[in-house]
Amino acid sequence: MKEDFLWVEKYRPRTIDECILPTETKKIFQDFVNNQEIPNLLLCGTAGVGKTTVAKALCNELDADFVMINGSEERNIDTLRVKIKQFASTVSLGGGPKIVILDEADYLNPQSTQPALRGFIEEFSKNCRFIFTCNYKNRIIQPLHSRCSVVDFTIESSQKPTIAGGIFQRILYILKSENIEFNEQVVVELVQKFFPDFRRVLNELQKYSASGKIDSGVLANLDDESLQEVLGFVRDKEFSKMRKWVALNIHNDPQAIYRKIYDALFTRMENSSVPQAIIILSDYTYKSAFVADQEVNMVACMTELMMECKLN
Repeated sequence: MKEDFLWVEKYRPRTIDECILPTETKKIFQDFVNNQEIPNLLLCGTAGVGKTTVAKALCNELDADFVMINGSEERNIDTLRVKIKQFASTVSLGGGPKIVILDEADYLNPQSTQPALRGFIEEFSKNCRFIFTCNYKNRIIQPLHSRCSVVDFTIESSQKPTIAGGIFQRILYILKSENIEFNEQVVVELVQKFFPDFRRVLNELQKYSASGKIDSGVLANLDDESLQEVLGFVRDKEFSKMRKWVALNIHNDPQAIYRKIYDALFTRMENSSVPQAIIILSDYTYKSAFVADQEVNMVACMTELMMECKLN
């Protein structure tokens, strides 16, 4: 089965106690489990910090029937209306609560889909709860904020060493369980590089574990392969995949990313497109020193390369 193959699914925590979270955040969710009741929730934070894992763990511990809807893939309001109504309008056979998990809810249209969800929350309040997850809570309309208990997964500086240590120990357990040889210092550097994105660390380790060994060669390959991946998205005009790549990599130094793209121009781009690409990169490299949102700036840069240049 696919989920048995993917480490992020195979080793996904099944209880709140197993989740790696700041102390106060974990206490909030543990109290829900102890009380056997949850409010509607809005879980927000950067990618890979455990929002979806917590949502699923709550459903598991509350013995709840739940349906998972991905907001980046199922944005159509009619599709959501049918899917949610069919699920939420029936009573749970087990007698427990019914929960709708709307993952990546910040991708839902704030003009149509998000306003419609206000009515769903109220209409099915007697037997159904909603859990929204998002990377950017400012993209969720205020009426949904007011109908949910908002839990921010931001990790305070004082908690970062503890959380990083917990992630490191969990990864060592996974690597040993999979009989993978590893260099502990390489694992430490990977955790530091992608922290707090636990999912990204795990996916990278699984990708490079095919040889049965995790060593310093992994660190040398990460950046180059990832760059080739996004240039492929730009070449094939796969906007959604490019946008997700940017979201996953924006924690790196944007200036360094622009520089790496520049270095790759002469091997990946048709000669006639190189001058225009240089002008585009120069413009967005300059803007990156001033913009409020680096992700938007980089997506704009990739989009302009996508529209104006031809890659091999």
